[in-house]
Amino acid sequence: MVTWRPAVLVALGAVLVALAQQPAWGLLPVGLAVLLVVADLLLAGAIADVGLQRDGDQQVRLGGEATVRLTVTNNGLRTLRAEIRDAWVPSAGAPAGTVPVDLEPGESTEVVTTLTPTRRGDRPAVRVSLRSYGPARHAYRQATVRRSLAATPPWTVRVLPRFDSRRFLDEKVARLRVFDGAVVTRGRGQGTEFDSLREYVRGDDVRSLDWRASARRRDLVVRTWRPERDRHVLCVVDTGRTSAVRVGTTATGPAAAGLDEPRLDAAIDAALLLGEVANRAGDAVSLIAADTTIRASVTAGANRVLLPKLVNALAPLQPSLAETDFGMIVSEVMRRERKRALVVLFTALEPGALGEGLLPVLAQLTARHRVIIAAAQDPATTELAGGRGSVDAVYLAAAAHRTLVDRRRIVAALARHDVTVVDAPPHLYASAVVDRYLELKATGQL
Repeated sequence: MVTWRPAVLVALGAVLVALAQQPAWGLLPVGLAVLLVVADLLLAGAIADVGLQRDGDQQVRLGGEATVRLTVTNNGLRTLRAEIRDAWVPSAGAPAGTVPVDLEPGESTEVVTTLTPTRRGDRPAVRVSLRSYGPARHAYRQATVRRSLAATPPWTVRVLPRFDSRRFLDEKVARLRVFDGAVVTRGRGQGTEFDSLREYVRGDDVRSLDWRASARRRDLVVRTWRPERDRHVLCVVDTGRTSAVRVGTTATGPAAAGLDEPRLDAAIDAALLLGEVANRAGDAVSLIAADTTIRASVTAGANRVLLPKLVNALAPLQPSLAETDFGMIVSEVMRRERKRALVVLFTALEPGALGEGLLPVLAQLTARHRVIIAAAQDPATTELAGGRGSVDAVYLAAAAHRTLVDRRRIVAALARHDVTVVDAPPHLYASAVVDRYLELKATGQL
């Protein structure tokens, strides 16, 4: 390949020939340019003699920075004067432009790329393009796209969920410790576990009296109870078409500072918080993500590795433009959880999807399990419902009111099946889900 320099040389030579009024010298600039191009091509370092290796970060949380190093080694016999472009997918946030390198035979250098990803999931490197120049930079060598792809060392950076709801974790764990330790539940609450015996004091529920122990001690003894442990909690994340809707924005802009994300991201954030709190409460936590098929699955395992497992399983999920098959999801839940469990379904309160897909099979699920349906509100709907002042605003308000009425109807239908519904704005969504879990835990309703 030829750079712009020979053209400048030919143009400058033509001007000098014209000024000297020697037409016979007209071919001299062209010949000199051709000679320099050929010499540069011969002296340029061979692309095939360049070795490429990668090293660096393989994981980064959304909003953070990852550093990936590309080691370039000149294995040839000639000096390598090159420009290197390390291209990534656009959402990886790689800087544009090329990096110049000048390597003697046998030398190596590192090209450092700082990534600032803008989306969750796996962000792969695309291609390393290398252009080797001659000493005069009149010509260069460059591999074809196919050879460049073959020579590019593969590397993928997994962008983990932001997990903004982590800020609620200390508060939720503190609440858990209150009713799980310092304050024991008195009385025979449904699903509670026996803790210990102690002497009766005024105000204790007489139903907690242990008459056999009282007879042995010749004093009144009561049983104390604690919230049950080792319960099963199954998080079900809906990745169907409704999960692609962006929530957290209003008609005039973001409803909460920095919050504008697909419903799926809000569900992932809430599932991570619920999973971590339930894990610390001593419950066995599992997760599935599905639409028409199972997209991710995490089974209950060692407590210390639960959160990393959840994060890695949820990180590559993307919304699918397919209608969620709730019949398949219910069948999968029934297959996995044969004992009573708390099933938390992260989805949207959309009458079409739930009314036609979930309600017909919901009775099978509620007959065995406790069910919570958690949905993130769209602030734009509430804002548009109050719109006035123009014909367009009134029509939009009427449509928004219709949407809100449909949501209330589907909530009422779910309540008739003994389903708990959590409907909260995106910035409080994760907290509201965990609050409901803690209420059920404290009252022994799991």
